[in-house]
Amino acid sequence: MIIDTHIHLDDERYDEDLQALLQRAQEGGVKKFIIPGADPSTLDKAVSIAERYDNVYFAVGVHPYDKESFFELDFEKYVHHNKCVAIGECGLDYFRLEGNDEEKAEEKRVQKEVFTAQIVLAKKYKKPLIVHIRDASNDSKTLLLKHNAGAVGGVLHCFNADEQLISLANENFYFGIGGVLTFKNAKKLVNVLPKIPKEKLIIETDGPYLTPVPHRGERNEPLYTTFVAQKMAELLEIPRAEIEELTTKNALKLFHIY
Repeated sequence: MIIDTHIHLDDERYDEDLQALLQRAQEGGVKKFIIPGADPSTLDKAVSIAERYDNVYFAVGVHPYDKESFFELDFEKYVHHNKCVAIGECGLDYFRLEGNDEEKAEEKRVQKEVFTAQIVLAKKYKKPLIVHIRDASNDSKTLLLKHNAGAVGGVLHCFNADEQLISLANENFYFGIGGVLTFKNAKKLVNVLPKIPKEKLIIETDGPYLTPVPHRGERNEPLYTTFVAQKMAELLEIPRAEIEELTTKNALKLFHIY
């Protein structure tokens, strides 16, 4: 059994064949799914999907690219729902910083403000965090430690293979591994994977993005987590069944799913 811990089922690219897609996944051994709350404009859609399927859950949060939406989002409306299992996807992303130095500094400031606010909400509601980090490892780690995010823990979604972040395993953080692991240019992640405690590994797609080999270039879907599990098994030199068992156990523990 595999749990896809990060799948954007509320994306319009899944509209036409959602039920068939979930059926394919289940037949292939992927049994549970978590929709991250990245874009508030599709959050109601995510809730609707989670209500329609027993094995689908959702999170409420705001991606750093949509940070302005945070101030209008009514967390109370969603966080008490029985299918809401986390706060996020939230975090820091400095990859697309634009403008002069002053404008870039302001962008970083607002991103930090919104991320910090969601850490506070996670602690308030006792929900784990789904954390997005891109080109912002230092600031992200600093904020997580400063605000004692380990009290609720969470996952470093689409783990960026930055070794300085591995110490967050001691702060109740897990590491989301997806299709990037199968890419030819993923040498850094391939080398770092064995250094992550096995009890902190979970699997994700980040679908419809980051489709693993041999389907790279196509729309990603939960069934393709099987390729991630296989690659993890090869790199860690343990049976795939063991990878599936331990990552499922880890995901159930992190997100308090029973």
